[in-house]
Amino acid sequence: MTDAALYSKDNPFPARVTENRLLTKPGSGKETRHFVVALAGSGLHYESGDSLGVFPANPPAAVAELLALLGASGEEPVVLPRAAAPIALRAALTDKLALAGPTRKIIETLAARATAPAEQARLAGLLAPEAKELLASFLAEREFADLLAEFPSAKLAPQELVDHLRRLMPRLYSIASSPAAYPAEVHLAIAVVRYRTNGRDRVGVASSYLADRVQVGGTPVPVFVSHSHFGLPEDGGRDVIMVGPGTGVAPFRAFVQERAAVGARGRNWLFFGDQHRATDFLYEEEWPRALAEGHLARLDTAFSRDQPQKIYVQDRMRENAAELWSWIRGGAAFYVCGDAKRMAKDVDTALHDIIAEQGSLPPPQAAEYVKQMKKEKRYQRDVY
Repeated sequence: MTDAALYSKDNPFPARVTENRLLTKPGSGKETRHFVVALAGSGLHYESGDSLGVFPANPPAAVAELLALLGASGEEPVVLPRAAAPIALRAALTDKLALAGPTRKIIETLAARATAPAEQARLAGLLAPEAKELLASFLAEREFADLLAEFPSAKLAPQELVDHLRRLMPRLYSIASSPAAYPAEVHLAIAVVRYRTNGRDRVGVASSYLADRVQVGGTPVPVFVSHSHFGLPEDGGRDVIMVGPGTGVAPFRAFVQERAAVGARGRNWLFFGDQHRATDFLYEEEWPRALAEGHLARLDTAFSRDQPQKIYVQDRMRENAAELWSWIRGGAAFYVCGDAKRMAKDVDTALHDIIAEQGSLPPPQAAEYVKQMKKEKRYQRDVY
């Protein structure tokens, strides 16, 4: 069996993080970091547009808190679904189970176990048929530790709690490097998630794991390559338009590196956006060099909060509608990466409008044109 066949999602490669640096600058409202993960010796191969799967571990303090609330040592054996043998509770809570995302089911269990009248009344209120919205907002603000702390009279055995926890899933991050430039490592651009709910500080499990708890050159991180539908055109002569605000720029850094490395003749046009140019311009030092060397034909930026009226990538698209249509009509491939909720929808609307206006097409025909672009893989999205 080859090494490449050896390592997969089911058997991840223990990789070392060799670099962890801040991409955002002091004063930014975000914390976005650049990571380099070494793949040497893994036999793993990736393409520009692929993602790296990372299996995280929960914060030790969060595990310790849950054990204390359960009154458990951590050595108690627990059984996980599809597991061949029991494992220690601490090990299960560390890297096998998600400690967030409680559902109605745990409230029902706590209601059955609670002995304090005030807790019983509160739990009954949350489970009332008319309290669906109240329950949803209550659960959205809490992790399992919050619930055990708020309803201390409801004593759960370790296995009872474990049965309510979901598997801790790997996180997929768009690779920000080209294998033609960096065959033995991958680069990642990750926004570290930190927020507050229910009066408590929270962190994104995987992003804080990489940012805070994985030492550079230290403990191995279990990783695998997730191959994607999202990739460059086979024809290196085809022009490429890339829309990637925030960390959505990651695969496009890979695309530009790849096209430069293989000598692709097609032009590259990047739309990048974030909050402030001074603090949030990811890979700011690389783009002017790419422009100067001809690896980037155009760079249009939208820093939403640098002026009274917010400006986004779709606004820059509209401002450059004639040129954009000229590229698209000439066969350019159009790519979008980033936030699915708003940005990708707004960019899609702008694309339809531009094709309708510049191509003098009625909206149904413009929609048909976009559909054809998707069929030809000239319109691809990697949104999350």
